[in-house]
Amino acid sequence: MPQETIESVARHRVVTAAAVLQQRVDLRAYPHRHLAVAAYAVGGDSITQALAAADQLSHLGWELVNVTPVGSGNTLHAFLRRR
Repeated sequence: MPQETIESVARHRVVTAAAVLQQRVDLRAYPHRHLAVAAYAVGGDSITQALAAADQLSHLGWELVNVTPVGSGNTLHAFLRRR
């Protein structure tokens, strides 16, 4: 998987839950108000990853707006808004 930089996250407005949970990207410099967190996992783990990432980001001023499945696979997007 390519490394997620703040520039690539800002350009696509999407970060993976894994990058958030493993602290591979610093979102304090993210320039937009809204952000999607993509969680890719087998079984029910994608919701666990998405919500864990949302919980972690809540400490940086983000609030969860919605969670929705994407496609027919095991992918979820959690949509967050900066408070």
